[in-house]
Amino acid sequence: MTSVSESSLFLAQATAPAQGAGMMNLLFIGFMFAAMWFLIIAPQRKKQKEHAKMLAELGTGDEIVTSGGLYGEITSKKDDRFVVRIAEGVKVEIAKSFVQEVVRKDAADKKN
Repeated sequence: MTSVSESSLFLAQATAPAQGAGMMNLLFIGFMFAAMWFLIIAPQRKKQKEHAKMLAELGTGDEIVTSGGLYGEITSKKDDRFVVRIAEGVKVEIAKSFVQEVVRKDAADKKN
């Protein structure tokens, strides 16, 4: 009888979680969140801020590339979009968020 109770006690102790395991799990989750923040979220926020700054600095005469791959020159600026000349006599309106990069700033801006 003692061998049965001793073996069941041993099995109960072996399968029971350690007392500090809950705290270790919380620390691990916190570490994973911090790693995700520094590796994914923070760089993305920095990129968004740089893109917003670039959009704020754009003006007429700047040559841009859209996210669709169209090259054009900004002819006018509206609240939420740009009017872009992509060929002689062809102007399109694009949302500001679709400007991917600036190819060349206006020559008047370079003189100042």
